[in-house]
Amino acid sequence: MIVFKLINKQDIYSIIPLLNMLNDAIADDILKQRLDEMLTQGYKCIGIFDEDKLIGICGIWVLTKYYVGRYIEPDNVIISPAYQNKNIGTKLMIWISEYAKENGCIASELNCYVNNKRAQKFWEKEGYEVIGLHFQKKY
Repeated sequence: MIVFKLINKQDIYSIIPLLNMLNDAIADDILKQRLDEMLTQGYKCIGIFDEDKLIGICGIWVLTKYYVGRYIEPDNVIISPAYQNKNIGTKLMIWISEYAKENGCIASELNCYVNNKRAQKFWEKEGYEVIGLHFQKKY
């Protein structure tokens, strides 16, 4: 049985193997440092479990911006390959939507890499629309 639940702060490092699936160029010690800092900034992570086995994750942020109001931002969604194409992503989005509404959110926004066509197709299927571009400048 697939279960969605927030991962406790003391168990947050359990998500690192899944984060490595997204980007294995970031060392585990750096991921730990970043997770520690993110937790102080309101980061939470949803775990997707098959029994006690962590098979997927989705970070979430509840934020407020003047143009949209209070919203939720799903971040770094990954589901283990063996569990993909089983409607788990859609069920996760339902869970997130309910969580968002319980926490006073009126919208959901996210970022998606321009070269990730599969994810773009998923987000569009889930009702998301492209409303802008995400720019970055590194220092």
